[in-house]
Amino acid sequence: MITQRNIATAIILSIITCGIYAIYWFISLTNELNYVTGNQEDTSGGMAFLLTLVTCGIYGYYWAYKMGEKIEANQGYSKSRPITYLLLNIFGLPIVTFALLQDTLNKEY
Repeated sequence: MITQRNIATAIILSIITCGIYAIYWFISLTNELNYVTGNQEDTSGGMAFLLTLVTCGIYGYYWAYKMGEKIEANQGYSKSRPITYLLLNIFGLPIVTFALLQDTLNKEY
């Protein structure tokens, strides 16, 4: 269920496709993280993307924070991940959040 993605390739594809691949990556990361943490009843990737669109990006900040919390709860990482992901999104760097999430999924699962 977890796809091992090359982070550099995913970033390049996101740039080349003007963000279309980033949308796919966002949805996939959400679904895969829900799967590995056993939270399949949580908001799906498609719904998270739709909520981000409808709220003009505000839900994306919440999403980033929650993804950090899920990784912490599942792997026992430091409490700084949710804040780090939130700050990256606030400063306009969600692609870095995607890369960090993908790196964790690639290494841990």
